Amino acid sequence: MAINLQKGQRVDLTKGNPGLTKIMVGLGWDPVQSGGGKLFGGLFGGGASSSNVDCDASVIMLGANDKLQNNKDVIYFGNLKSNDGSVQHSGDNLTGDGDGDDEQIMIDLSRVPANIQKLVFVVNIYDCVKRKQHFGMIQNAFIRVVNPTTNQELLHYNLTDNYSGLTCLVTGEIYRHGNEWKFAAIGSGTNAASLSEVVRSYS
Repeated sequence: MAINLQKGQRVDLTKGNPGLTKIMVGLGWDPVQSGGGKLFGGLFGGGASSSNVDCDASVIMLGANDKLQNNKDVIYFGNLKSNDGSVQHSGDNLTGDGDGDDEQIMIDLSRVPANIQKLVFVVNIYDCVKRKQHFGMIQNAFIRVVNPTTNQELLHYNLTDNYSGLTCLVTGEIYRHGNEWKFAAIGSGTNAASLSEVVRSYS
């Protein structure tokens, strides 16, 4: 049984799953059906049509003091694999249609370099300013952790807050705790206009 998390919860990832080194982190979302978009439209003057909201999942690999040490430690649709091979992104999904994960990230915890303390999972809306899009146009957002060897879902966190008007979500973090790894359900939204703006906040 997967553990369903609430915002702010922290749970052991590897301690209760001895031998777990490879994990798959799935992130998903659905566009709000047209009609729902009009509700939030007033906030942004007219509201963008129901044109596809292109959400992008990324991983920011942080060192000591939660600082980014190298821009190559940002794994996203433009850089699908970390230098050390420990983090690999499935690639870009442009619409969020359909059930299940929209983007997946494979992680080999045993290969994450010792200087990396934390992996931060971010979802932002591509070109959000120009398209006048925000997370009020997205529903059913979640992050989950799966054991790819057994296909067993270990953790599941539904982001249920009202993120209307926000353009970037920090969904969760996986971080070192002694010799183990833990997961934190974050679910905080910001107005960052692009991934590079998010990355700068960790530089």
